[in-house]
Amino acid sequence: MPAPTAAEIFSGLSAFPLTPFRRAADGTDTVDLDAVSSLVARCASAGAQSITVLGSTGSYAYLDRTERRDVLEAAVAASPGSPVLAGVGALRTSAVLEHVRDAEAAGADGLLLAPVSYQPLSEDEVVGLFDDVCRRTELPVALYDNPRTTGFRFTPELYGRIAALPQLAAVKIPPLPEDPAQARDVVAAVRTEVPDDVALGISGDPSALRGLTSGCAAWFSVIGGVLPGAARRLVERRDDTELTPLWPLMATHGSLRVAAAAAEHLGLAPRDCLPRPLRGLDEDARAHVADALETVQP
Repeated sequence: MPAPTAAEIFSGLSAFPLTPFRRAADGTDTVDLDAVSSLVARCASAGAQSITVLGSTGSYAYLDRTERRDVLEAAVAASPGSPVLAGVGALRTSAVLEHVRDAEAAGADGLLLAPVSYQPLSEDEVVGLFDDVCRRTELPVALYDNPRTTGFRFTPELYGRIAALPQLAAVKIPPLPEDPAQARDVVAAVRTEVPDDVALGISGDPSALRGLTSGCAAWFSVIGGVLPGAARRLVERRDDTELTPLWPLMATHGSLRVAAAAAEHLGLAPRDCLPRPLRGLDEDARAHVADALETVQP
């Protein structure tokens, strides 16, 4: 079977599964690779166009190199025939390049890179990071713009500088304004700077439909890692009614915690599956998540 093209990888639904943990009585936690494999296989069976492990939903920042490698190998093994993308962000460029080599060795089909930092980064430093990666891999690279977690804000012009690099194949943009006209203007401004052969993908699940109807080719989906069938239907039908009850919960509690609660409720992850110091939702919020899941079809 020929390798998927970048256009195929960065279109439609890219499901972002959790990296669940199991907690021992002494408080230590370890990655639950069986749960990782199950979640990835579920995404592949539902027909996700790609599966992205070790994104923010996959808790990559909380994993050491060995844990990341184990997750990648489990994901690739659990999804034969489905493209797997690997998050490779880290504080040091040398560590990023280690993760790139591990992703290549594991058989990943693409990379997802965010400018992770402790000290604020300049635009030239971010361009340098992507240049260092793009010139050292043959895998397609997606720029991951997540200002809420990285503290770094891209401009359309900066997208354009980075999109000119070899191997840069996609830009994952943050949530769009609620006003449809403003949403279209944001996407149009990005597209003006980014070449047509570089795909645009929307993140922020409540913003998915706005992104897809405003010119984005892909949805990088948190809930798609737990409910890939419903997420794929949203992409195909351009209708988010089935998942709408989850959006205000994500706005209140954060998408990671809501996705974890949903996975735990459905028996797809062990209870208390987030890496400490992160903690899951309280019982009242979990009940609201369970109620929201009542609208989701198998």
